[in-house]
Amino acid sequence: MGLRVTFELGEDDLKHFRLIMQQARTAAARIAPEDVVAAAEDLLTGIEPNGAPAFIAERLQKLRLLIEMLSDVDWRLPQRDADRVLSALSYFAEPEDLIPDDIPGLGFLDDAIMIELICRELRHEIEAYQDFCDFRQRIRRASGRRTRVSREDWLDSRRSELQSRMRRRKRKDRGNKSRRHVSLLR
Repeated sequence: MGLRVTFELGEDDLKHFRLIMQQARTAAARIAPEDVVAAAEDLLTGIEPNGAPAFIAERLQKLRLLIEMLSDVDWRLPQRDADRVLSALSYFAEPEDLIPDDIPGLGFLDDAIMIELICRELRHEIEAYQDFCDFRQRIRRASGRRTRVSREDWLDSRRSELQSRMRRRKRKDRGNKSRRHVSLLR
């Protein structure tokens, strides 16, 4: 039988975690980007798949997504966005944790909290990347597994979808406008 524990972090708590993140970012500025990514990957490989509580495992999947976002050659984040993701991952390059990782059940709690804060900060980048991954998967299902799909392909597709939606809305507005015009004349 499991035990459910729920807690809420207040503004002061979040401020504390953000301060720690800022300190990690400052320290990581001297670390090579590949070492920052390697430290985040080490965290993932250091945890047995079934060894972490579910709430931590869910956050670790998000961390994996951030790493994939950086290394996905089809996605190729613009440098400014890549720097934001690397900066967010910098906490995992710090050897000192708030809670030592070897404490069973709780050791990765601070990491999970940081991942959650990072994902909130990068929610737009994550959402766009997930949309791209879905698009790529649809194209590959239709055209073959090895089909190359780039960020530009995705952007072109999104642009087409938006322009098509814009044209549909214009036609609908024109139709509504002419109906209103007819009803005003009666």
